[in-house]
Amino acid sequence: MQKLSLSQTLSQKLSPQQIQFIKLLQVPTAELDTRVEEELEINPALEEGREEPEVQTESEPEDLGEGDLSSTEDLNVEDYLGEDDVSGYKMQGDGNYSEDEDREMPIAMQTSLNDQLEMQLGFLGLGERNELIAKQLIGSIESDGYIRRELDAIVNDLAFSQNIETDIEELEEMLKDLQTFDPPGIGARNLKECLLLQLERKQDEDDPDEVLEVAINILTFCFDEFTKKHYDKIIKKLNLEDEGILKEAVSAITKLNPKPGGVSGGLVKTQYLIPDFILHNDDGKMDLTLNSRNAPELRVSQSYSDMFNAYDKSDKKDKKLKETVSFVKQKLDAARWFIDAIKQRQNTLLRTMDSIVRYQYSFFMEGDETKLRPMILKDIANEINMDISTVSRVANSKSIQTDFGIFPLKYFFSEGISTTSGEDVSSREVKNVLQQFIDGEDKKKPLSDDKLEKSLKARGYNIARRTVAKYREQLNIPVARLRKEL
Repeated sequence: MQKLSLSQTLSQKLSPQQIQFIKLLQVPTAELDTRVEEELEINPALEEGREEPEVQTESEPEDLGEGDLSSTEDLNVEDYLGEDDVSGYKMQGDGNYSEDEDREMPIAMQTSLNDQLEMQLGFLGLGERNELIAKQLIGSIESDGYIRRELDAIVNDLAFSQNIETDIEELEEMLKDLQTFDPPGIGARNLKECLLLQLERKQDEDDPDEVLEVAINILTFCFDEFTKKHYDKIIKKLNLEDEGILKEAVSAITKLNPKPGGVSGGLVKTQYLIPDFILHNDDGKMDLTLNSRNAPELRVSQSYSDMFNAYDKSDKKDKKLKETVSFVKQKLDAARWFIDAIKQRQNTLLRTMDSIVRYQYSFFMEGDETKLRPMILKDIANEINMDISTVSRVANSKSIQTDFGIFPLKYFFSEGISTTSGEDVSSREVKNVLQQFIDGEDKKKPLSDDKLEKSLKARGYNIARRTVAKYREQLNIPVARLRKEL
């Protein structure tokens, strides 16, 4: 038996114009030129040059105000933005960000790692079969220089793709030859093997060296103890009498390259940091400007406007003519929408950055990190009367050039920590003090998180041990046991 039921749901949809604005807002300055060029290519009604005053037509697009959600064709924002809408909310925490988030632009460069290895392979003078096996092994080397694919799997790969029957023993012998190639450590299957290959290469090149011998023994027989910095156990296990030799051996190991593939694994990536804003302190008055690349000169094609006016006044009974009018109108609307979206992008960027500058005025005056006030996305959103997600999109992948250097906007967002005096200080200030404690500790007896917590509380920062651990990890500082030195 079928039943009818009535349910009411509330959903927010954005117009195509708003979606265009949102996407443009997320684009950093370095990529805006490309986005503008793409639009110029696909829309003949859009041209470069100063916009000239023109007579308004019925096709004039609606205002793209932040609160305007009306459109002839509503679209679901999730279909366009995916997970971008939530990414910025992470900044409401402590302002932590990763360098991996920075935009990178690849440029063509020399030969790849595989090319270098195959070039060296040519000097071995192998037969056709062995060369195919060697190339299969080289193809299995990852960008950091390691082979992580199991050898028995490579045996199967050779059987299916090259019709070559081999076994693990033969692959082991071929791999040993490849491991003599440059860079040292290439073709290792784990970190231990990688470091040993490099030490053995040094031992072959140098005269017999007791330090290198001890270093090899440490990795061979005491690798677990070495990774955990249990130096007392290493001394006992290797019967070392001179602690100085151990210190030199450990130093020799730590100078080795754990990723022999380096940047040669593919194309070199050079980061181009182009600031979106420029801030200059003019005797206490902050002079904030947008990077000129954020303000491309665009206009609607006059010839397309004239074409539309001519078609619009003609007889519309002709089907082909009606289709032409519709096409021209669509292109004109798209051009105007894009120009308006660019202008609104500029306005939103300036309003948001101006608010950040006023909020963090003390920092921009002196460049002192301790002057940063606790600030989350909501603080700025409330001040400029915009949505948090809008502020998030401005802060994401944007940067500002100041008298003290270039800073990503995420740098200025951090949570607040209360002090014994009842004031709120930025978590960045607490991290700075934490770093000072760790830099000044006795490396033979490094401070535990509990001791760091007590030291911070003695300075007046009310902070829990788990928060100390979180900040320590965000500073990429290992636990006390791993900071221990001889």
